Amino acid sequence: MISGEKVRGPHTSFVAALVNAAVMGAEDKLARDTVVLDLRDLVDSFDVLVVASGRNDRQVRAIAEEIERLIELALDVKPNHVEGLAGAEWIALDYGDVIVHVFDEAAREYYDLEHLWNAAPAYRPAAIL
Repeated sequence: MISGEKVRGPHTSFVAALVNAAVMGAEDKLARDTVVLDLRDLVDSFDVLVVASGRNDRQVRAIAEEIERLIELALDVKPNHVEGLAGAEWIALDYGDVIVHVFDEAAREYYDLEHLWNAAPAYRPAAIL
C-alpha cells in the first residue's frame, strides 16, 4: 500500500444497515426506481447516495418520513440534517456516510444525480452492501 492511499473494502455494517433501512422505507411507500450509488472511490465526504422517486409531493414526503422512521427504529439514529420537507419536491436526509434523496419525478429528471455520478457503481433496487 502506498502511504496515504485509501483502502476500500466492504461497507461497515452500520452503513449497510442504514442503506438497507432506507431502501426498505422507500419500497414500503412504493417509491419508483430506487438506486444505491457507491461513491467511496469518488468522494471523501460520504460513502453512499440512495435515490428514490415519488409520483407527487405527498408520496415524496411519505417516502422520506418512512425512511427516517425505519432508520430510527432499526439504528436509533436521526438524520444530521433534513432539507426540502416543506415543499417535498426534493427531500434530502443526511446521515453522514449515507445521503438519501427522495425526488418527485420531474425534479429527479432535472437534477439527474445518476448521470452526475455515472462513474459510481449503481445497485437497483439495492444490493446489500
